[in-house]
Amino acid sequence: MDNISYGFNKKWNTRYSTPEFENTYTYQGNDLGSTYAREKTLFVLWSPFAKSVSVNIFEHGDAEVSDMLESVSMNKGENGTWRLELEGDYLNKYYTYSVKFDDEYNQFFDCEICDPYAKACGVNGKRAMVVDLMSTNPENWEADEDPNRDLKQNDYVIYELHTRDLSSLDSSGIKNKGKFLGLTENKTTVDSEGTIATGIDHIKEMGITHVHLLPFYDYATIDESKPFNSEEYNWGYDPLNYNVPEGSYSTDPYDGNVRIKELKETIKAFHENGISVIMDVVYNHTFNEEFCFNKAVPGYFYRIDENGERSNGSACGNDTASERSMVSKFIADSVEYWAKEYHLDGFRFDLVGLIDVDTINEIRRRLDKIRPGIFLYGEGWDLNTVLTRETKLAKQENIYLLNQFAMFNDDIRDAIKGSVFEEAEKGFISGNEESKELMLDSIKGLPTWSTSPCDVINYTSCHDNYTLFDKIRLCNENISFEDAVKQNLLAISIVMFSQGTPLIHAGEEILRTKTDTDGSYVSDSVRSSDSVNGIDWAKLKQKEYMDVYQYYKGMIEIRKKYDLLRYNTKEEAEKNIMFAENSNDLVIEYTITDKGREMLVVFNASQKPYSVDKDLSGYTVLVEGNQAKASGIRKAESKEKAESVSTMVFVKTL
Repeated sequence: MDNISYGFNKKWNTRYSTPEFENTYTYQGNDLGSTYAREKTLFVLWSPFAKSVSVNIFEHGDAEVSDMLESVSMNKGENGTWRLELEGDYLNKYYTYSVKFDDEYNQFFDCEICDPYAKACGVNGKRAMVVDLMSTNPENWEADEDPNRDLKQNDYVIYELHTRDLSSLDSSGIKNKGKFLGLTENKTTVDSEGTIATGIDHIKEMGITHVHLLPFYDYATIDESKPFNSEEYNWGYDPLNYNVPEGSYSTDPYDGNVRIKELKETIKAFHENGISVIMDVVYNHTFNEEFCFNKAVPGYFYRIDENGERSNGSACGNDTASERSMVSKFIADSVEYWAKEYHLDGFRFDLVGLIDVDTINEIRRRLDKIRPGIFLYGEGWDLNTVLTRETKLAKQENIYLLNQFAMFNDDIRDAIKGSVFEEAEKGFISGNEESKELMLDSIKGLPTWSTSPCDVINYTSCHDNYTLFDKIRLCNENISFEDAVKQNLLAISIVMFSQGTPLIHAGEEILRTKTDTDGSYVSDSVRSSDSVNGIDWAKLKQKEYMDVYQYYKGMIEIRKKYDLLRYNTKEEAEKNIMFAENSNDLVIEYTITDKGREMLVVFNASQKPYSVDKDLSGYTVLVEGNQAKASGIRKAESKEKAESVSTMVFVKTL
């Protein structure tokens, strides 16, 4: 009965999967949702098997308030749509749809829903809002653009950040805690002298080109009606309204305009500071099966197996059936809308291995019409999902079928620090000799599944699993703080000196840790409090943390200065990168020779210094110990040794 109540039944899913259904009910129009004009508003909903649909108009966006102004029946349109033009000015009025089905459905499915294509909504996302999007634009919005539009992909340095984490702790010095506007505040500092920057100034000072913000569409598990609560927290991987900004990040979640205006102001502020903005999107699953699209067309949005059970590759119990035409259209329409309306510069796809190749390529096609070069990447894991028809999925092994789409490189992540699924497993930095061979291809930006360095996002940690510093301490029992720092610096240097695009987990540059009240390390902090998730800016007042930050900053400066580290083709990487032969399984030494320069890189994970078997006269030392400087630290001696558990880098003009 439960499966039937959500549309997960074999009969209807078989019908949805037929060519006849797709041919009859695929709607090509671009007017789904509500379209506002002062003299009238158009409402369009896709619900092919509804018996009747009505639009309910409300004065307020709070679903707890009974204030319906009118309910008007819609008319059947083409390809399974329902349409209504309401004469008059409905600006800022809220609305829902009442959907009724015939006898075969109505025992389970008659419902009142939010608009799946809503662009604005009231508190907690139960009612959509008629919005004039032009009125939400900041001053000079028409001139706003990507500040890094002229960079090539592997010139990027990505900083993965949750909106709340930047500002939630008092040490941030930010007034708008947990809000979009908290991301915009300049001249915030952690110290009374005002010399140590936090927030957006810190990100800019660090040299970051792209901020990847965890999901900021309207998600389900935060009660927007409550004031900022440091105990109520979520990453946002629980989609509710895909085309509406999250209300808890706004200063007024009751007015649907405010969250839109404030998000646009945030994106504009990043752009003005030279930082591009990437949106984390989650189209592979929804919060639950009561998602409004699924209620309008029961069971259509999701995959089921041959027994009528829901597919669960996402581990959320409701894998999205992106291979169906109107689901694919919904996803592509949504990404296109965010790119156009909010001037976004990239999209990171959660569990993209569950989405079909054709949908991802359609997104690329549409985005290229807006502006070529909008950045796309995602998690291409091979997951167990049940397709409604035969198709190719956008996973790592199929990357050759995708047009300009990069994947997270879990090969280098696990080789560097050990498996994220085995907390005690060590990686190369902790002395695991078996990890060395796994890293060599990734250093070239060519793990076995890739076709070029442009396919590859290199990282050691992200919001998932333990932070890098916590993982180091978990798999090295009784390690000292100093030795853990050395491993951390070695880890980030491997990422920054590998071909591909580097991604840094926010706060990693100050040894971010996530610990519970009992002192235990928190792995997936999706529902932990701000005390666990917030970035502790106060660390920067301590020299040992400031030194780590300066190392990260120096790494980014070096990467930006030397294009030897930023190849875009397989041919360049294979031709110009040569690994030295040595008998030490905990040392990787290689040279990059190109364009009149030679760079020699040594990663020494052993507990002993490593002597470089080469005359280094005439070289400059860029990285040594806990220092990294693009301008150089010192002139190299003819014979040099890399300290234990460290990186050493030399460069010479030939």
